[in-house]
Amino acid sequence: MISEMYIKGTQVNYYFICKTKLWLFSHNITMEHESDAVKLGKLIHREVFKRDEKEVQIGPIAIDVVRVGNILEIREIKKSRKMEDSYIYQTLYYLYFLKKFGIDARAVISFPKRRENIEIELSREDETKIKEILMDIEKIINSPMPKPEYRKICRKCAYFEFCFA
Repeated sequence: MISEMYIKGTQVNYYFICKTKLWLFSHNITMEHESDAVKLGKLIHREVFKRDEKEVQIGPIAIDVVRVGNILEIREIKKSRKMEDSYIYQTLYYLYFLKKFGIDARAVISFPKRRENIEIELSREDETKIKEILMDIEKIINSPMPKPEYRKICRKCAYFEFCFA
């Protein structure tokens, strides 16, 4: 049994994108280091918010940007809004995780290319949904690998060859 406090934000993100990708990543089968999309994302992270603390690791979560002020602000940086739900739940999980340690924070998802931001707040309903998602992630991880289901986004996935070769 995996404690919800050991689940990574990436796993929450992948839960909404692809259950096979979630399972593979969770079993240390990683292909992202070969992905041009991931390389572009890392470049955007480096170039945006240069004065802020970046890539802050707290247990299993890695927050893109942290600003310390009257209230802690966490910020996720994303290339586009294509996978918006996955980004929102990943960020909500970060807020949930921090709250478990008594840390109140606010969150923002930034889309630098579009010059847009989404402010994220953790509600009681969100906490309930996050708990359900974490339990489902645990079930997926502890089950046999889900069969890949081809979707349009698969072509750009680092796992494409693994799933469909």
